[in-house]
Amino acid sequence: TSESEEEGEEWEPKSKMAKRPRLPKKTEAKTKKAAAPQANVARKIVKKVVVKEEMDVSLPIAPVEDNKMQLLKPKEENAGTKPKSLNRTPEVPKKMEINSFQRKNQNSFVYDEKPSTSVPIVKQEKCKEEFAFDEPPSKKIKLNACPEGKAVKNVGGNKIKEEFEMNWDIVQASSEITNVEPWVCANLIRLFQEENTIPFIARYRKELVNNLEADALREVQHTVEELRTVAKKTHMMIQKLKKEGKLSSSLSKELLNCRTLEELDHVSAPYKAGSKGTKAQRAKQLGLEPAALSLLQNPMELNLFSYIRPNTKGLENIKEVEAGVQHILADIFAKDKDTLDFIRKLCHQRYISIQSALAKGSSKNGNEKDIDKFQLYHAFSCNIKNIQHHQILAINRGENLKILTVKVNIPDGVKNEFCWWCVNERWRPKQFLKPEFRRLLQSSVEDAYKRLIYPLLCREFRSKLTSDAEKESVMMFGRNLRQLLLTSPVRGRALMGVDPGYKHGCKVAIISPTSQILHTDVLYLHSGQGFREAEKIKGLLLQYNCSTVVIGNGKACRETEAYFADLIMKKYFVPLDVVYCIVNEAGASIYSVSPEASKEMPDLDPNLRSAVSIARRVQDPLAELVKIDPKHIGVGMYQHDVSQTLLKATLDSVVEECVSFVGVDINICSEILLRHVAGLNTNRAKNIIEWREKNGPFINREQLKEVKGLGPKTFQQCAGFIRFNQEYIKTFCSKKKSELGSRALLTKAGTLGKKKMKLTSCASQQPNPLDQTCIHPESYNIAMRFLSLIGGNANDIGKSDMQQKVNVVIQKEGLEGTAKRLNTTMHTLQLIIDGLTQPEGYDIRTDFDKPDFKRSIVRFEDLSVGAILTGKVENATPFGVFVDIGVGKSGLIPVRNITEAKLSQVKKRRSLGLGPGERVEVKVLNVDVPRLRITLDLIRVL
Repeated sequence: TSESEEEGEEWEPKSKMAKRPRLPKKTEAKTKKAAAPQANVARKIVKKVVVKEEMDVSLPIAPVEDNKMQLLKPKEENAGTKPKSLNRTPEVPKKMEINSFQRKNQNSFVYDEKPSTSVPIVKQEKCKEEFAFDEPPSKKIKLNACPEGKAVKNVGGNKIKEEFEMNWDIVQASSEITNVEPWVCANLIRLFQEENTIPFIARYRKELVNNLEADALREVQHTVEELRTVAKKTHMMIQKLKKEGKLSSSLSKELLNCRTLEELDHVSAPYKAGSKGTKAQRAKQLGLEPAALSLLQNPMELNLFSYIRPNTKGLENIKEVEAGVQHILADIFAKDKDTLDFIRKLCHQRYISIQSALAKGSSKNGNEKDIDKFQLYHAFSCNIKNIQHHQILAINRGENLKILTVKVNIPDGVKNEFCWWCVNERWRPKQFLKPEFRRLLQSSVEDAYKRLIYPLLCREFRSKLTSDAEKESVMMFGRNLRQLLLTSPVRGRALMGVDPGYKHGCKVAIISPTSQILHTDVLYLHSGQGFREAEKIKGLLLQYNCSTVVIGNGKACRETEAYFADLIMKKYFVPLDVVYCIVNEAGASIYSVSPEASKEMPDLDPNLRSAVSIARRVQDPLAELVKIDPKHIGVGMYQHDVSQTLLKATLDSVVEECVSFVGVDINICSEILLRHVAGLNTNRAKNIIEWREKNGPFINREQLKEVKGLGPKTFQQCAGFIRFNQEYIKTFCSKKKSELGSRALLTKAGTLGKKKMKLTSCASQQPNPLDQTCIHPESYNIAMRFLSLIGGNANDIGKSDMQQKVNVVIQKEGLEGTAKRLNTTMHTLQLIIDGLTQPEGYDIRTDFDKPDFKRSIVRFEDLSVGAILTGKVENATPFGVFVDIGVGKSGLIPVRNITEAKLSQVKKRRSLGLGPGERVEVKVLNVDVPRLRITLDLIRVL
């Protein structure tokens, strides 16, 4: 014991050790040199600790990547007396935590830096027990302060240690910007630091984020990233100014107060390399700073005439001296936090407007059509509090095209009140001020407002309005994309996809109910051969028993639709009852020439691939649309004008969310679909497909950990979204058992080698009925306890008996009482109940709308005011919703005509409003034939 205690003391990280300059180097060879004096001690410790681990494998040992989680533990856990030698094994990660924390504070290194060889124990593999389903290590470590069912608001407090420290707290700042409670922001930041994905958090960590939806989580994530960018750039600027010798304590404070890039740019602009320097800096170089400070602090002793230097430019006479002092004072006023806060507060209370007008030279330089597009904004004025997001984006586009000029109008009353406050309150000297000095102070304040503060306010207002409008545009695109991806699939029928065309013909593809390509062809419907081609179409539809035609909405769509509608009206396809629908073909041609399409359909002409894609968009919209870059799907607003980085990140996140929430059957899904599952990427999806091809289908979720590159964290993120078709698995297992039985006999006879014996391990892999549900493996233990509580069987999942048993228990004890009894949260229990009671093969998309199938056509000329029509929403924007009413041109329902009462209760509950794919009943309000515009009123959602 005495020997082990001595070693325990040596194990404590010394301050000397932490300060070593070569300790955090990445290359192992150098690290070993640095740690050479303690090598013997380290070896002894490792030996002992390893022995302890072998004796008691149940003790959790945190790997390097879990250091973040260790840092987030509440302090109470680590409090207490010095540990005995028996308890030293779990203490190892704690020491590592302290060591890495010290390194981070001193050298600003990230947590996942490679550890030195003095702590090699952390590199050890996880033991098998830790990688069990019912309690994965990350969950155990993260929530051991508050186990499931007892989740507290703030797991580790609202204070979070950031890499770049600022004068503001990132939790509080993100909470103020997003209007999300601080404890939720704190938990979210920790969850994102631990590399949790949005779908995983939204479904399996509801209690930690107050049941926020995915869109809200995404907004917090973007806000935190923006704040971190500001912090990083601020510290880079501080380091740069420090090196150049320009950094003062007041400037450092000003920089650390900045919350936006605009503020940072304003404070740091005069000090940037290549800048000529501001007027204030030039005046300071002439030695006028003491005079300016004296005017504010001790004006009685100030004599400006003493600063005159007849031979020095800028100091030749009293006017130049006064101008220099004025520039220095204006600079002081414009960078003072209290002064800026006052003017911002003043502007918030007053009427500030944004105005746009037709640029003078636009008629000469611009296209008339482009100028007409901005007709609404030729003489436009609106309060910045009331202006709509789409108006801001339109004004910005007009300004970029040099068609419009834009300015922010701040009334003179704001300037007058601001100047009075500065002279008489904020910057009023304590001593008596001579009239000439008072005039100088007044002119300095006016100069500060006109030259520095007013332009800053205009930039801030424009930047804030643009930023908000861009975010709303991206969020709107995300909502529309989600609605489109979750369109209900049309399963169990063969489909004919038609990509319309004139000269080069209509490309046609027939696909089977399982998406297999049955036939492809090119038909010339619009070149005088329509009757002959009709015979061909009828023959194909009868041959493949296909009664549904899917037409792309591109060029020649109207003519193709009229062609099929005419044949259907004449009952040409009898005995088949043929119907057709129009589908958005945006992105189909881009996909048809992509590497993915070449790999999937190598023997097919690219023109025919687009027809296959159009048909599959109706059969399984999600599986087909994930193959296309989201921004090419075309359900957004001003998507080319917004930040492309933000747009791509949001849309990719929405695709991941949709794919994950729908779930994928791992034994039949494509690699493209698989790579969009939470936690997976291109390489991991490829490895899963390779494993499947080599070893046969996956039997249960546990086998996922056998795939190369799928560690505990990835498994935790993706496991809940992977599905297994139980019928298929049972059939496969029964075949495998009979094969293994015969092979076992051969093995006894010695005819098979050792390699074949590996197959027997597959026999131990049994299908788990819970794998077909949305229940996460970490909750299997609770799910089994709940089943025993209600007297249910895992094989009865999705049956009516299960629903009855669940209802009996919940009605008796209530959801909260049952959750307490099982020592879990209500959110987790609700998820388990949903998983157990949902029918086999349940798809969340069944609640969403199906394509609108038609048999006849309406022409634009047939429209009349007051006509009642049904249509399908094509796109949603902040100013209204575009609806396809089958006349070749979408009509617009202005946002004022979409009221709460007209939306169905289901939509209100989903809080999605109107989105692409929804069927609506509308009334025609106005038909503008020359401009081809239709204005509609919403009657109801079908």
